[in-house]
Amino acid sequence: MTEIRPPTPIVGRRSDAATAWLTEIERRQVATFRVEGGKHVGAIGPPEGEALARAVRIAIDLGIPLIGTIASSGADVSEGIASLHGWGTVAKAMVDASGVIPTILTVVGPCVSGPALLLGVADLVVMTEDAFAYVTGPDTVRDFTGIEIDNRALGSATMHGTRSGVASFVVADEDAAREVVATVLEYLPSNHLEDPPVYATDDPIDRDCVTAAAAVPARATASYDVRTVIEDVLDADSFLDVRGGHATNLVTGLGRLGGRPVGVVANQPQQRAGTIDIEASEKAARFVQWCDCFNLPIITFVDTPGFEPGKDLEWRGMIRHGAELVYAYAAASVPRLGIVLRKAYGGAYIVMDSKGLGNDWCGAWPTAEIAVLGAPGAVQILHGRRLARIADDEERAREQTALVEEFEDRFANPYVAAERGFVDDVLAATDTRRMLAAALDRFSTKTEVRPTRRHGNTPL
Repeated sequence: MTEIRPPTPIVGRRSDAATAWLTEIERRQVATFRVEGGKHVGAIGPPEGEALARAVRIAIDLGIPLIGTIASSGADVSEGIASLHGWGTVAKAMVDASGVIPTILTVVGPCVSGPALLLGVADLVVMTEDAFAYVTGPDTVRDFTGIEIDNRALGSATMHGTRSGVASFVVADEDAAREVVATVLEYLPSNHLEDPPVYATDDPIDRDCVTAAAAVPARATASYDVRTVIEDVLDADSFLDVRGGHATNLVTGLGRLGGRPVGVVANQPQQRAGTIDIEASEKAARFVQWCDCFNLPIITFVDTPGFEPGKDLEWRGMIRHGAELVYAYAAASVPRLGIVLRKAYGGAYIVMDSKGLGNDWCGAWPTAEIAVLGAPGAVQILHGRRLARIADDEERAREQTALVEEFEDRFANPYVAAERGFVDDVLAATDTRRMLAAALDRFSTKTEVRPTRRHGNTPL
């Protein structure tokens, strides 16, 4: 059970719907607030806005995590325009807290209208199965589009856990939500000036990763679950999948290596062959940026054939969204380690924290294929006209096979990349855990001096 110490109230303007206090979760001090009930189902007016904003400001001042629980019908209409500024004040405070202290919000009922945007500002969002959230309600949707829809179909926890990605975790009830919040805090420092807590582990750091080595098929197009590799490389039972239901072609999560918390990003060949699309780019970029905020080293597991092709993706801005991942990795100053498991082709290889983006240590398994594109596609580009001139089908197929094998031997292997300094080590798959742990030790004191500026212009 999660150990929660009796709270100390945070004094603010009296509110029937909002409360705030200082407490401890598993002996970690946190600032918490709760908005629910009152005259209008947790509606946020000036008193509520003041109470919640005060909780955020105190959390910033004390350098402690902020945990909020929300069941709100939106801005309090009875208070007029001042209610809009009420939740706007909370939003400003949470933006000031972003990257300074961890912010986690739990939705246990409705969270609608303007206050729902607070969920997008928070680091992580936990939603109970009966919760729902949206900016524009069913009546407005019907009037504007003619589509009949109810609250849950419009903004259910399930939808936010899969399609929108707003919910980092979807759980059965509030007790389960508290357990998730307590678990997440075990990986995080209290603020951006501290390092994450290190825990003792009885999992030998030098053990062989037999399960991981066996999980990855030799055939480049064969499917497997990359989480099997992650769980075997990290400390036993330490991996926590974050936004696991959203953009499932890419995995993000927290774990430990030798007792040290780390962030994990990995292509998932089990879904969409591990290609990178808009949702995967956004998911990974936000996660990388968050890890960088709170001093979590990042380990990247690479197995991707490239960006997912499609007119719809290009029209929706694949360039801009792919650039988000480029920007997040290139800007991150925490230790960044990578392992190429199998395929690493083209631009997708580069955006998965390659050396060119500033990766600190990159290893590759001997069977890894690192190239501009796969051998069959490369042969078609390089030798397509020559092959087309061969009239006999069987002879053409033999020649194409020979050219593919030649390309793989000369270019699509990790040794060529290692010779040019793009891979630091070609290692046996079973050595992955010990090699990553050794690299993490070497870069644990990494610091970067950068030009003084307020912030860059991220492609958002």
